Amino acid sequence: MEGDAGLTYSSTAGKWVIFATVLGSAMASIDGTVVGIALPTIGRQFHSPLVDMQWVVTGYMLALTALLIVGGTLGDQFGRRRVFLVGVVWFAVASAACAAAPDVTVLVVTRILQGAGAALLMPGSLAILQATFAPEDRGRAIGAWSGLGGVATAAGPLLGGYLISAVSWRWIFVINLPLAAAVILVTVRHVPETREPGARRVDVAGAVLVVLALTGVTYGLLEGPSLGWAEPAVLAMLIVGAASGALFLTWERRVDEPMVPLAVFRRHQFTATNGVTFLVYAALSGALFLLPVQLQVVDHETALQAGVALLPVTVIMLVLSARSGRLAGRIGPRLQMSVGPVVVGIGLAMLERTGSDTSYWSGALPALVVFGLGLAATVAPLTATALGAVDAEHAGLASAVNNDVARAGGLVAVAVLPALAGIGQRAYLHAPAMASGFRTASFITAGWCVAGGLLAAATIQNPGREARHRHRQGTACAHCALDASPMAVDA
Repeated sequence: MEGDAGLTYSSTAGKWVIFATVLGSAMASIDGTVVGIALPTIGRQFHSPLVDMQWVVTGYMLALTALLIVGGTLGDQFGRRRVFLVGVVWFAVASAACAAAPDVTVLVVTRILQGAGAALLMPGSLAILQATFAPEDRGRAIGAWSGLGGVATAAGPLLGGYLISAVSWRWIFVINLPLAAAVILVTVRHVPETREPGARRVDVAGAVLVVLALTGVTYGLLEGPSLGWAEPAVLAMLIVGAASGALFLTWERRVDEPMVPLAVFRRHQFTATNGVTFLVYAALSGALFLLPVQLQVVDHETALQAGVALLPVTVIMLVLSARSGRLAGRIGPRLQMSVGPVVVGIGLAMLERTGSDTSYWSGALPALVVFGLGLAATVAPLTATALGAVDAEHAGLASAVNNDVARAGGLVAVAVLPALAGIGQRAYLHAPAMASGFRTASFITAGWCVAGGLLAAATIQNPGREARHRHRQGTACAHCALDASPMAVDA
């Protein structure tokens, strides 16, 4: 690995590197969640139907999901600091364009561009720590990155809610500009360049096919309920998506340097874990897409109050995730991966009690506490199992695939859940219709989580004691955000 790999955790240079990577990744993670709080305000200002608000969220997720692995490969090949900086600048420019968007169409386009910038900077933030810190300090650096990133993620909805309530929803994008400027300044002055000798080349054809597949399927699922499933544009995009997905699988089997070596899916444990990931994170993303709207439209809370309302989940995750990971390391992941999603599902089902006739303390809070406890029990063993199911040299790939599967689950959930719950295109801004649809959505997402727990119970196996010990010694897990699975890397 070319570059300086000897930074220490206690050194001034090491602290600057941690600062730059934490702030850069947090900036992108926060934008993936804070926008949900702003949706009712944006929808009212632009008089937009629900499908437009879905595109505001899924446009970002679509670009990030499709290009995340590409971003990591570009960093390995052309330099992690260089690609990280390009991503930060790109993200900042796209954020300024989001803030200035004159209508919802422009906002959706700029959100897609913002997601592409995030796909460049997010893999680089963790890879820079991996490449620049001495092996004995690498775990501490990644732990600091994880903890500080979690604090930033917790603070994001509070800051975003305040800006929306006190100034304008546009300021949730404007605030990225000074943050990006700080990241750029520190990165240029203090972050050394590293690259991977002999890094695999970017699988351009594979990346294009992934973009086409996700775009086609997302468009069809989003527009089908409003335009009609027989609409030629909807049918054409669904066909393009399905055909591109099939071609991607064929191409990846034949190309010398595939974007995703499909051989890893021959590992039963890895495939099963990603199935559980898809179901759990689909439920998580779908619920967190609708809950801020429910709190503001039905419960008549402000954007700031909606941001504060979600804080218990983040606090529980920060306090318990590491302990959950250690427990899974001792007893194996099967029990937590089976029971945890069911507990998450119970919390989601309890959310159906939210509404204008209940207070936050008796309605949303108990549900969110149960939801958070289940999530804390599930997340760490889920990610550790995805990594432990493959050889050590494929740990980075396993982490990237698991993150992408989580984001793909969220992408599909945001696209289909409102239609499944019967939330019409204008209903999301009207309390009675929104309340009725949200109750249905709560039970649907709860069912997805229970299905994930049952899948884990039927398919996940506990590794032997020696294998668990090797995995605990060889990896460090880092929870990156509530909107995606944790990332884990060789420590």
